[in-house]
Amino acid sequence: MIAPAQMERRKMTLPIKRKWWDMIRSGEKKEEYRDITPYYAKRFATALGMHNRQLNPKRMEETDARVPIHNIVLRAGYSLDCPTMMVGGMLRVGKGRLEWGAVPGVKYFIIEIDYIEVLCTDDWERAGCPKPPNN
Repeated sequence: MIAPAQMERRKMTLPIKRKWWDMIRSGEKKEEYRDITPYYAKRFATALGMHNRQLNPKRMEETDARVPIHNIVLRAGYSLDCPTMMVGGMLRVGKGRLEWGAVPGVKYFIIEIDYIEVLCTDDWERAGCPKPPNN
């Protein structure tokens, strides 16, 4: 799927472990999980343009809601030069897969990743990104 070109950009940055970043980059891992907390309910609501509101995870789960979400920046760590990618897809609530880091029986906000745009940093080769042209 091609990233929506003309969408209003509201970025949400999420640091993740390098292992998960590499699996997402390779296409092996198709979901990223976040705990269902008021903190993430508010952050996802803001990323969706619902300022000063929170998502209702219980309602999302009851109605099996899947909400399009874009401009999620995944960082392989916390340093300023860590490899970074932007992803988008659908946001839903449910149980995750154990092999992708979910805990059995726990429900999460789940980002179903439909597309990836790699926004590389200084670590181009390690990130698996093409080097940019020299300016």
